[in-house]
Amino acid sequence: MSEHAHGHHRNYLRIYFILLGLLVVSIVGPMAEIRIVTLITAFGVAIVKAYMVAKNFMHLDVEKPIIQWLLGIGLVLMLILFGGLAPDVMKDKGHRWEKDARFHQSTDPGHHDGAAGHGEKSDHGTSGSGH
Repeated sequence: MSEHAHGHHRNYLRIYFILLGLLVVSIVGPMAEIRIVTLITAFGVAIVKAYMVAKNFMHLDVEKPIIQWLLGIGLVLMLILFGGLAPDVMKDKGHRWEKDARFHQSTDPGHHDGAAGHGEKSDHGTSGSGH
């Protein structure tokens, strides 16, 4: 029994310092202002940190295989969703639509900035609304 307990002993202080080092890398990496370095530090470090947290703090490495399968299926479904939506969302132009500067303005219904063509303003009583 002592071998089983020793096999899953975790050095949380070491894990803490590794996660702290990865935090520093994810902050310093984008300061180089090189796109590939920024992407590697952002996504690479995030993946490593997520793996370490799941393995060491959520103890997924000692769970039943069904838990790991559920996690894997969830990740695959997330990638399918991203792959299906990203081609439309990340484009600036499409069939009968264009994403211009107005796309990034506030979508708060109470926010009116006077931009024409938004459909936010209405002409009360001028279009035969019956009021």
